[in-house]
Amino acid sequence: QVQLVESGGGLVQAGGSLRLSCTGSGRTFNMYIMGWFRQAPGKEREFVAAISRSGGSTSYVDSVKGRFTISRDNAKNTMYLQMNSLKPEDTAVYYCARSRRVIDSSYTSDYDNWGPGTQVTVSS
Repeated sequence: QVQLVESGGGLVQAGGSLRLSCTGSGRTFNMYIMGWFRQAPGKEREFVAAISRSGGSTSYVDSVKGRFTISRDNAKNTMYLQMNSLKPEDTAVYYCARSRRVIDSSYTSDYDNWGPGTQVTVSS
């Protein structure tokens, strides 16, 4: 069983950058597609980005394309989300999770082992 913990959130001004990390326990981190999601107050949890097991394939929600970059270092059991040109609408709690599927998915229901989340607040 993989336990995931997010870190790197904080308060940043619009246009700024943050890098989130998601570190997993156990020896099977590299066996799973991984994803980032976010949930703003009063809204549903939404897909942000996903990355293949090797890191060679990535996908993003349209609203973050060109601004966010997902990556992973399997030797460190860690996944990252580099967030640039942040906007106030990026404000949310960001979660990482492990996919139960062998193909890329943006559906929350296809993911498990959710971390506790890290707060990202972007001020205008």
